[in-house]
Amino acid sequence: MATRKELSDFLATVERRAFKQALFAVRDDQFALDVVQDAMMKLSEKYSARPSAELPMLFQRILQNTIRDHFRRQKVRAMWTTQVSSLAGGADGDDHDPLETLEVKSDSNPEEAPSDRLQQSQTLETIEKALEQLPARQRQAFVLRYWEELDVVQAAAVMGCSEGSVKTHCSRATHALALLLKDKGISL
Repeated sequence: MATRKELSDFLATVERRAFKQALFAVRDDQFALDVVQDAMMKLSEKYSARPSAELPMLFQRILQNTIRDHFRRQKVRAMWTTQVSSLAGGADGDDHDPLETLEVKSDSNPEEAPSDRLQQSQTLETIEKALEQLPARQRQAFVLRYWEELDVVQAAAVMGCSEGSVKTHCSRATHALALLLKDKGISL
């Protein structure tokens, strides 16, 4: 049974990664924040009595289901109303990532030169843009396997598909990313 502190610590550690995962899926900062917040609330309200070892898998499943729910709600809203994004101006400059303003520990990479950090930052930005170009299921499988470091069985459970499907999606995603990054001059 997870204590309140264990649950709080767990949510603090997955917050940024969950936001990025949701952002890759929904492609809007505000919706991604809403999705992560909803997933965290669901975990806290309904599964806080579970052992702390079960929290990562439960949270991943809840996050994926919340992303699907978001798309379902968007589809229903689109039938009855105009899209919210078409009403927003976009010229007001409000399209920044609020989690990027968090402070990084000063001792996180002490030996790294600023030029290396800049190059790494640019490479990560290019990879993120390449990830956005992948189909949704490939992106989901790739993020779960290689970013969240889930094994094939866990990723299949989160995605609600077979292990073979996860392997296929990951393989296609890595090949597509390799081609996209090669075109940008990046080889990993």
